[in-house]
Amino acid sequence: MMKTLLKSVAGLALALAVVATTATTADAQRQNCAPRELVVKRLAEKYGESRQSIGMGQQGMVMETFASNESGSWTITVTTPNGMTCLVASGQSYEVLAEALPVVDTDA
Repeated sequence: MMKTLLKSVAGLALALAVVATTATTADAQRQNCAPRELVVKRLAEKYGESRQSIGMGQQGMVMETFASNESGSWTITVTTPNGMTCLVASGQSYEVLAEALPVVDTDA
């Protein structure tokens, strides 16, 4: 059940990240956004979160996952090329997984 929940959360996070990558600068000002250095500092000081993963999105956007190994809190952000970072999703019970790909049977 935990793996199913984590896959659902990951799927939701990915969908939210895709939506966020289409945000314009005007959209960023209306959302929960601030300059990246301020967001990173706030996540570290208030929640004890550090960067756990990073990925490139469309149009030069950068998606990052921040998490706390102590509390299990997590936050997904998207940063625009101009340095504005928006909070996309957050939650609890963060876990690091290292799952192997399923074995593919090549026999015909």
